Amino acid sequence: MKTFRKNGLFTLTITLLLLLLFVGGCSSTTPQSQPSEPVNPAVSTVQLINPLGPAVIPVTGISSGNIKGDLNINVQYWNTLDEAVGLLSGNEVEFAVLPISNGVNMYASGIDIALLGVHEWKVFYLLASEDVNFEDWTSLKGKTVYTPTARGQTVDVLTRYALTKENIEPDEEVTFAYAPPQEIVALFKEGKIDYAALPEPFVSLALASGQGQIVLDYQEYWSEISGSDKGIPIAGLFVKKEFLNNYPDEAQKIAAILYDSTNWANENPDAAIEASTEVLPLPPAVMQAALQRIKFEYIPAAEVESEVISFLQIMQETYPEGVKKIPDSGFFVK
Repeated sequence: MKTFRKNGLFTLTITLLLLLLFVGGCSSTTPQSQPSEPVNPAVSTVQLINPLGPAVIPVTGISSGNIKGDLNINVQYWNTLDEAVGLLSGNEVEFAVLPISNGVNMYASGIDIALLGVHEWKVFYLLASEDVNFEDWTSLKGKTVYTPTARGQTVDVLTRYALTKENIEPDEEVTFAYAPPQEIVALFKEGKIDYAALPEPFVSLALASGQGQIVLDYQEYWSEISGSDKGIPIAGLFVKKEFLNNYPDEAQKIAAILYDSTNWANENPDAAIEASTEVLPLPPAVMQAALQRIKFEYIPAAEVESEVISFLQIMQETYPEGVKKIPDSGFFVK
């Protein structure tokens, strides 16, 4: 097995090992905000868990105090999916931002959550070294594609799906190599690999040396094959069904606050980056570049149910272990 050399980027980006990263625009339809009413005395503060990584940006309006509502939101950041599962399994967390596929698998495993809305739509790109001439998927024949962590994450599945549609055998005609994303970035910058399929902000980190090129936008590819004009439903806001059933108005108020916070971050990127620095230790210049290639747009789940189902069906078809079960309509908050 190949040994990957660490460099200074490891310390800088260790908190960003998540995918799904996992990373503007404004939704044309807002979550249904309720008129100002007395807050239910049983609910004044809720707990929201959010992944470390680019998905920190949409909650900066909340964490910085620039966006407020009738309910207080305590934001807690998680590093691993096991940590997120543990927090959701207890009684202290009501809301969570999760990758869509992981939320679906939690739902299938018995964690009773529902999708309130999708807010992350664009983050994945295929990079190539300067001396590579990429024309289409056939250019990958005989090559190795480096991609983060392990088989089954979103950009890995999409690459395999695209190759299969072109009658190219993954693992036979195209080799896949998995490693932590910061190590892939180091190898790419040193000119040791030809292709890397990465999410932002690792794309911007890899290109920071001035070498390499983006040869494919996975969101554009997905739009071509799916007919979607929004991108890939990457991550969104989930709520525990117990809370949703007991406090439906409050659940919608939290969705409206995240909608406003997402818009605030899109409209004030410099302020959002500054507000994120304590939990997202990346140079502002890197995040500024990354945000040019990330799309955050909060859209209620009821409006994108068909898009989410279509995406999950492709994921399951290509890598059945990655999506345990296509969710029923009860997964989507109406």
